[in-house]
Amino acid sequence: MAIKLTKNELRIQKDNLKQFERYLPTLQLKKQQLQTVITQVAGELEMTEKSRINMIGDLDDWVAVFAENRLFEPSKKLSNLVQPDKVICDEDNIAGVRIPVFRELSFKDIEYNVSDYPLWVDTAVIKLREIARLDALANTLRKQVALLEKELRSTAQRVNLFEKVKIPETKENIRVIGIYLGDQQTAAVVRGKIAKKKLQGE
Repeated sequence: MAIKLTKNELRIQKDNLKQFERYLPTLQLKKQQLQTVITQVAGELEMTEKSRINMIGDLDDWVAVFAENRLFEPSKKLSNLVQPDKVICDEDNIAGVRIPVFRELSFKDIEYNVSDYPLWVDTAVIKLREIARLDALANTLRKQVALLEKELRSTAQRVNLFEKVKIPETKENIRVIGIYLGDQQTAAVVRGKIAKKKLQGE
């Protein structure tokens, strides 16, 4: 973009440089904060997924008895006893990003006749509910990571724009205008001296 080679433009460019250099550390801090939080959330997600896998692994002992599920009539399948209702989340603000924060997973209140099921069903229902809760928590954490990573990309682009484009470009504009104005001032002094000599020579 062409710039005006004037004192007024020089002042504007210097003001812009101050603004860019004041804003850049804030952006860099935000970028650093987002990176830290993403690392923390990714770690929490990994632990949640491991817990879920371990919980499923614990159910291996039940595989044989779970096979009985096929023998139940359709209205009495285990899946009918564990039905998530809704994921309850709060909202938090991390570095200007609104993210969901998992609170709990509610389940539909399903009553069943104990005499219709084998003894292990109560324990199985508890374990299946916990697996569903871990699923819901993991999904919420994935949403957090996605939202934070999106903001990190945007912030990193802004940091790059200021560091690699705006600040160097503005410094160069100041340099070019400074040289031009310096040359103009030198030329004016020379013209003044020449005019003075002419006047003295007359």
